[in-house]
Amino acid sequence: MSFTVPEQAPARLNRSELAVPGSSTRFLEKAAGSNADMVFLDLEDAVTPSDKPQARKNIIAALNDLDWSGKTVSVRINGLDTHYMYRDVVDLVEQAGDKIDLIMIPKVGTASDVYAVDMLVTQICAAKGFTNKIGFEMIIETALGMQNVHEIAAASPRNESLHFGVADYAASTKARTTAIGGPNPGYGVLTDALDDAGRRDFHWGDMWHYAIARMVVAARANGLRPIDGPFGDIKDLDGYRAQAMRAAILGCEGKWAIHPTQVDAANDVFSPSDAEVAKANAILAAMEQAQKEGKGAVTLDGRLIDIASIKQAEVMVQTAAAIKGR
Repeated sequence: MSFTVPEQAPARLNRSELAVPGSSTRFLEKAAGSNADMVFLDLEDAVTPSDKPQARKNIIAALNDLDWSGKTVSVRINGLDTHYMYRDVVDLVEQAGDKIDLIMIPKVGTASDVYAVDMLVTQICAAKGFTNKIGFEMIIETALGMQNVHEIAAASPRNESLHFGVADYAASTKARTTAIGGPNPGYGVLTDALDDAGRRDFHWGDMWHYAIARMVVAARANGLRPIDGPFGDIKDLDGYRAQAMRAAILGCEGKWAIHPTQVDAANDVFSPSDAEVAKANAILAAMEQAQKEGKGAVTLDGRLIDIASIKQAEVMVQTAAAIKGR
């Protein structure tokens, strides 16, 4: 372990994060009672420009009036390149800052973007006397943001998570796709000839692998949660699950749900199974016994386990405990 140990963001269950348009009071009410671990109340992409002032008022009322117990509440403000952003921050934090867990910052391009929001939030909280710490979620959804992702991740002590915004990222990089997440039939490889007839197989690849993997490294190196973003085909739950599983295997802790039907799928994919938790507990028990015997490693079910295995097992057991507690 390096002498530099990243400070970890506050532990939050973040398997599913439900997007809720601030322009709909009905959706806001439903979100408060959903199964999502987290919700983000949206003032940006899901709200038309003419509706943004009213959506802001709706969200402030929802934060103050609805029962959000049992879940973490975030608000996605408008981008720093718009004239809506400053009023989003000022009105939301002044009027409901003690009810906000997180602010989601879209299209973060540089560390200075995070610094600017931090300055506003910190000044307002100090003026209002709020004692709760409002955390930040940053969406990496441009080429500029991906280039600067490591500096962004370290830009503020309020930072808690990085999110991959696949649609805007595809537009920013001019990727040849119009889908929101998921695979592309053109992104694959041909095998060598399999037989004398020259038959070859075509294997699809994951065109988002590099972007998500890079974001995960930046997040984990700075003690943040990496979260996969939207999957646009709300009717394709199998496709959603597949994308969520790829993100989970790469190290993400959760995924957006842009429709309530995706919430349970996200919760399922990012929850350790009973068998996995049992194995993790067995690893911890085996290593505890090994340490009593003065051993640094031991075999369990024919596999070597060591100190690193303890860390992996502890994460799984802690996640299972958090889920049970919720």
